[in-house]
Amino acid sequence: MTHKTVIYIIITLMNGMMFAQTQTEKTYTLDACITIALDNNLNLKSRVILANSTNINYQQSKANLLPSINGNFNLGVNDGRSIDPFTNDFINQELTFSSAGLNLDMTIFNGFRLLNSAKQNRLNTKASEMEVEAAKQDLILNVTLGYLQILNSKAVLELNEARLEATKEQLKIQKEFFESESGNPADYADILGQIANDETSILVSRSALNNAKINLSQLLNLETGVTVDAANLILDFDRYEPSVDEIYTDALQHFVTFKARELRIEAAKKGVSVAKSQFTPEISFFAGVNTNYSSAAEIFNSNGSSFAETGDFVTIDGENLPVITETTAFSAEKIGYRDQFDNNLNTVVGVAVNVPIFNGFRAKNNVALEKNRVQEAILELERTHLDIKNAIAQVYFDMTTIYERYESLENQVEAYSESYRINDIRFKNGVSNFLNYITSKNNLDNAKVNLANAKYEYLLRVRVLEFYRGNFETSRDL
Repeated sequence: MTHKTVIYIIITLMNGMMFAQTQTEKTYTLDACITIALDNNLNLKSRVILANSTNINYQQSKANLLPSINGNFNLGVNDGRSIDPFTNDFINQELTFSSAGLNLDMTIFNGFRLLNSAKQNRLNTKASEMEVEAAKQDLILNVTLGYLQILNSKAVLELNEARLEATKEQLKIQKEFFESESGNPADYADILGQIANDETSILVSRSALNNAKINLSQLLNLETGVTVDAANLILDFDRYEPSVDEIYTDALQHFVTFKARELRIEAAKKGVSVAKSQFTPEISFFAGVNTNYSSAAEIFNSNGSSFAETGDFVTIDGENLPVITETTAFSAEKIGYRDQFDNNLNTVVGVAVNVPIFNGFRAKNNVALEKNRVQEAILELERTHLDIKNAIAQVYFDMTTIYERYESLENQVEAYSESYRINDIRFKNGVSNFLNYITSKNNLDNAKVNLANAKYEYLLRVRVLEFYRGNFETSRDL
């Protein structure tokens, strides 16, 4: 199997795959892609969930300032020797018991630990919200860059396809010369080889375009492929005016990552205050209402009296008379559940003071750790400033270089176009050889591809710089 046959087979397979893929692809504008990404992107959803968790912690820290009220109730049966909760006597019988209570605990003072914890969590919540916005901004940038990458790959593919069509047109001419034996047979063989090279370039371009579409689909969290619609996309190619210092100044004002880092520093400082509260006494108020019930509890009621001899005698006037006593009869009556709960009701109220004396230097070390977190947060902010400033400078330098290269490539395309026009005429008329023709053609085609790449590389870097300036609009700024 010849090299040319292999290329044709691959081209056929690729065409089939691309056709099958386009059946499931949907065309999206840049604005639509950004909207879908903001709704579907998994990393952004994870960031939102994390921010929600931080907000829940903040709400709980505020609720910790409120009193704690708890009720309890129990009901059980005990068989065997036990203590009667009504009389506190030992009994040996089946006993049904129950108790209920309502308790209140409220912290009055603990070195403002609860208050500072609430403030710290509020700052962390704001920082998380800022980080969600930063994640949205990053996502918008990445979607925009991915979108432009598809346009770039698509433009390169179209140039390579046009190159192939031009080569095929030349092949028709050389085939006539070859069949009529009026031309150089080597020219016909060389142009067949050039077609194979052009087809290989198309394969590479299609692969790059497919990878760009996959990357954008992942950002959008779509299972189907993505086809871009650049009909309303404004791609201005003007020299970028703002300077590096102006871009960095705008970034300081609009880039939410800075604000998030600053809030993290403030939150860390509140953490130091929380840790310091471990050195102060804690004063709390408590109160409670409790009652109980026992099935062994009884009340005895009088139901009459009787007279009986005691066995003793008294002598009166020489006569022994028996001693008679009156005995009162009682009957047992169970005390009801509700009555016992009313009768056994008791309350308690008081103030508790917990004074820290020695805790193994735990409080001291916690304060030191929180101070380290403050320093880490400050360093993180400084690192963010340095990284972004360097990134702006690097992107700006690359953008300037690419713009200058683009102007040079425009001149190159113009020069190679004229060279190709001349060599094409000369070659068709048999004045020039195929080597001169194909060299001119390749020079022109490569220059056009390089020009297209330079254009989109420049636009990509402009988009990044606008991102740092806080300009998060879409097609209007491209």
